[in-house]
Amino acid sequence: MRFVCPSFSDLCQPNVEIKKFPDGDSYVRVPSAADAAGKDVVLFNRLYPEQDSAIFQTLLVVRALREHNPKSITLVAPYLPYSRQDKLFKEGELKSAEILCGLLKREGVGLLVTFDCHFLKKEGEFEYGGLKIKNLSLNRRLVEKAREIAGEELEIMSPDEGANYLVAEYGGSSMKKERGEYAEGGEAYREIKEVKMEKDVSGKAVLIIDDMISTGGTMLRGIENVKKGGAKSVICAAAHGFFLKGSLEKLREAGEVFVSDSIPTEVSEVSIKPLLEEMFPE
Repeated sequence: MRFVCPSFSDLCQPNVEIKKFPDGDSYVRVPSAADAAGKDVVLFNRLYPEQDSAIFQTLLVVRALREHNPKSITLVAPYLPYSRQDKLFKEGELKSAEILCGLLKREGVGLLVTFDCHFLKKEGEFEYGGLKIKNLSLNRRLVEKAREIAGEELEIMSPDEGANYLVAEYGGSSMKKERGEYAEGGEAYREIKEVKMEKDVSGKAVLIIDDMISTGGTMLRGIENVKKGGAKSVICAAAHGFFLKGSLEKLREAGEVFVSDSIPTEVSEVSIKPLLEEMFPE
C-alpha cells in the first residue's frame, strides 16, 4: 500500500497531509492510516530541501502508520540528507548519517530506498546504522541522456575517486580531488583546493558525472581541467542537484548541465519515476 507525501506530488497523487502552523511547527495527518493494518506499506517523501523539517515530518508519518500495525514500512527518500556526514574529521563531531539511519530504524522503517547515496559508493543492498538500505543508481540513465544531448561518443569521467562507481562500467576514469580545511565562520564548508586529471581528452566530447552537485566547486574544477586538456565540449550530470551559491549559472556558462528529479530543479531532465514504478508496481 502506498502513502505519498506532498513533496512527491510531481510523481504521484499525495494522500498524506503535511502543513505548517504559523509558528513553524509541523502538522501531519494520514487520513487512511487505518488501511495500513497488516499490510506492506511504502512511504514516499523527499527529504530535501528543509531537510530537518522533512525528516521530523517523516518520523511523524511513520508513527501514524505504526499506530495501525502494518506488516512492514519501506521509506522511499530519493536523496538522503546527511549522507556526506559519515566520517569524523574533528574531535567532537558526529556521524550524522548513522544517527539518521538509526532514528528511522527505531521509529519503524524496515527498508530505506534511495538513489546514489553518497557514503555507499555503489548500487546494491546494505545495512547502515542498523537500517537496511537499497541504493539505486541513476548512472545509466544519466549517461543515456548525455549521449542523447551530445549526439556522439563521450569520454566519461567522474570529478573525484569517490564517484568512480558511476563511470566504471563505461571504462571511465576519475580525477583526484583535494579539499582544504573547514572555513572559519558560521558555514561548515571545506573548499576544493585542487582537482587533478591524468586522462587525455584532447578533441573529445566529455561527460563529467557525479552523485551530487552542491556548490559546484568540484564540477567547475573538473570542467576547468578538461578544457585545459583540449576537450571540444563538456556536459555535466549528477543524480542530485542543489546548485547552491549561484553554481547553476556558472555551470551553464561552462557547458551543458542536467540532473535527475530526485530534487526537482529547472535542469531535472532524468526522472526517477521509471525506476520506482519498476520496483513498486501499482
